[in-house]
Amino acid sequence: MIRVEKAKETGFCFGVRRALKILEEATEKYGEMETLGPVVHNQRVVDDLSQLGVKTVTSLDQISGRIAVIPSHGVPPRVAEELKARRLRVIDTTCPNVRKAQKAARELSEVDFFVVIFGDPNHPEVKGILGWAGGRGIAIPDSQAISDLGQLPPHLGLLSQTTRNANQFAQFINSFVTWSLPLVQELRIVNTLCNITKKRQAEAVQLAKKVDVMIVVGGRNSANARCLAEVCSSTGTETYHIEKASEIEQTWLRGKTSVGVTTGTSIPDQVTDEVMLKLDQLRESLEAGG
Repeated sequence: MIRVEKAKETGFCFGVRRALKILEEATEKYGEMETLGPVVHNQRVVDDLSQLGVKTVTSLDQISGRIAVIPSHGVPPRVAEELKARRLRVIDTTCPNVRKAQKAARELSEVDFFVVIFGDPNHPEVKGILGWAGGRGIAIPDSQAISDLGQLPPHLGLLSQTTRNANQFAQFINSFVTWSLPLVQELRIVNTLCNITKKRQAEAVQLAKKVDVMIVVGGRNSANARCLAEVCSSTGTETYHIEKASEIEQTWLRGKTSVGVTTGTSIPDQVTDEVMLKLDQLRESLEAGG
């Protein structure tokens, strides 16, 4: 008998639900609009929004309509200013947690602190936060990259991409302090981690420790889903990161007695239900000798 257990916290987080509610209300009021990059990192959600008239574009030059959407990951202030300069109606769905990180970066920069972000330099959230630092910042993906840094200004502020793991951020801070202490005069640390993400990661780790296989459901380009997969895998439990139920293979369950399921914060409940149904079908097939 294979036991399948779903984490308590799955599906959309507050920030995603808020963004989708804003867009649904906006489309009812204004009709079609364009968003600068996907509102959230999940293709199912993006496809559903396109049915409502929300088109995704990759640059300002591609905006052809009169209504522009700032995605939940936020944008640099220069982008928001350009949208207003074009006299576009702007619908801002920036997650409140991301907004806090942007504010922290701006405030540090205003008092002449150079901002260091623990995060993916190519992620739109991180690019946006760096923009709020007024060009006085850098993103570092991991502790190993610290040693590659050259000389930095004497006043530094440390932030984190909101969806990073708390333990990894703590390790990063420790490594950075060890490296920078002889070189800087003042170092400020601002905890910009999302509490919802931290809670979901903690629950996923606890579940991973008591099952044979862990399945993380989330977009390939979703930072929080990748982080979930990383923390689950760090427990030593066999972990698979999937986007949809059809990716699950029966061989993953063969010889196992328990499977855990968790999801990224941009996953609709419908996708989670499809994953649970698929696992039930595979379990029944195996128990029937399939």
